[in-house]
Amino acid sequence: MKSPVVKRSIVIAGHKTSVSLEDAFWDALKEIALLRRTTLSDLVASIDGGRNHGNLSSAIRLFVLDHYRSRPR
Repeated sequence: MKSPVVKRSIVIAGHKTSVSLEDAFWDALKEIALLRRTTLSDLVASIDGGRNHGNLSSAIRLFVLDHYRSRPR
């Protein structure tokens, strides 16, 4: 059975790194970048710079969750 988590490469701050994310989180992250009129790399760099602990993949998931939770209903 194939895992729903996919490893993806991205360049942040000039360095190539990889994150493991489900398609839904990756798609949501791209949508948020479009809404903010920024690149995916810049958005991930911002998330990376703001995390205090944990890995980058977890930080991205929490960022996406917070984005959608904080939207007006």
